[in-house]
Amino acid sequence: LTRWLVTRTHNKGIHTKAYQHIMAKDEEMADAILSSGSKKRSPNRLIVDDATNDDNSVISLSPAKMEQLELFRGDTVLIKGKKGRDTVCIVLADETCDDTNVRMNKVVRKNL
Repeated sequence: LTRWLVTRTHNKGIHTKAYQHIMAKDEEMADAILSSGSKKRSPNRLIVDDATNDDNSVISLSPAKMEQLELFRGDTVLIKGKKGRDTVCIVLADETCDDTNVRMNKVVRKNL
């Protein structure tokens, strides 16, 4: 709608410089909208993997991820799922876990 109005008024005598300025603002706004989806994800968003232990209140993270999130072994954390539900778990270090993954039991996943 903005482009149509600007184009019509441009034909009636608006200066080309003003027209270019308005079009540049329009393109900047479109770039801002498109680039907002590609921003870097937060470090606490992780991919869920199946746990190796059978404890219903424990999650496992890599030591590097625990250091990045400033967590210690045995800390309690609040985990939020996609559906907005949350649960409380205890964090343990797992050397075999990837930095982008979190390992949790099936019961914990069902609680989310």
